[in-house]
Amino acid sequence: MIETQHLGRVFDGTVAVEDVSFSIKDGEAFAFLGPNGAGKTTTVRMLCCLIGATTGTGFIDGLDIREKSNHIKIRSMIGLLPENPGMYESLSAHRNLDFYARLYGVPESEREARISEMLKRLGIYERRNDAVGKFSKGMKQKIAIARALMHEPSYIFLDEPTAALDPEAALTVRNFLMELKKEGRTIFLNTHNLDEAQRVCDRIGVLKTRLLATGTPDELSSRFFGKSTVVGLKETNPDYLLALRQLPGVLDAKIGDKCILISVADPASQNPSIISTLVAKGAQIEYVQEVKHGLEDIYLKLMGDSK
Repeated sequence: MIETQHLGRVFDGTVAVEDVSFSIKDGEAFAFLGPNGAGKTTTVRMLCCLIGATTGTGFIDGLDIREKSNHIKIRSMIGLLPENPGMYESLSAHRNLDFYARLYGVPESEREARISEMLKRLGIYERRNDAVGKFSKGMKQKIAIARALMHEPSYIFLDEPTAALDPEAALTVRNFLMELKKEGRTIFLNTHNLDEAQRVCDRIGVLKTRLLATGTPDELSSRFFGKSTVVGLKETNPDYLLALRQLPGVLDAKIGDKCILISVADPASQNPSIISTLVAKGAQIEYVQEVKHGLEDIYLKLMGDSK
């Protein structure tokens, strides 16, 4: 488990992270969303024992990041793709990975197979003997991801893993992350890509120096927008609203453009009574669907409320 308790960091009087508390279960994929300067990278750096916390603490598999005696053990358990990964550009892709595998103590008998597997899974095996300095930024990013995984860590921290990648390369990386998730790895993802977060991650955290909210996309949608059903109609009639508002569990009803938007406590259980009431009133129903708010709606609302 990854956990923080009132974690904070101040740089020269400027608060970068303030009173952040959350937990990530083993095997869970979790995404941090937030604008530039929100403290996402700083939080990851503290959890990876690269910088110290000013206040509070964090735990990796129960090990306290404040204890220097835990740092080597924690680093052996995690893989990190930093925001700006540095590579030995004069060395080949294979030699870069072999170098870091040796640093992590990967046995010689396992190194070659592990390097080949990573390069194949990320679609760059054919370029294994080329100098990394000749690679595009996207290919270097793939090598950096492979490097973070050479020692088969249980906890993986990825800071903008698909930044600057073309759509095909980004898809390869996303599919790779889904494979890691199926293997039971714990994934901590910093990203600006809301679609990526929604596809890959189980839960989301929205950070703007302070943690504004955490939860699954559906939980956050219900928390900040409530639950609603939209019923498309051939024609609308104010009488429909009066009938709907008398139903148990209907919180509100409004007429839209050839539809009625109904706020309800539980769409699944209340939609049948909504439909039967409208039919009894002579309404000609064209469609019924639950209103879903995506991560973009949630993110923009939280950012707006935090101003």
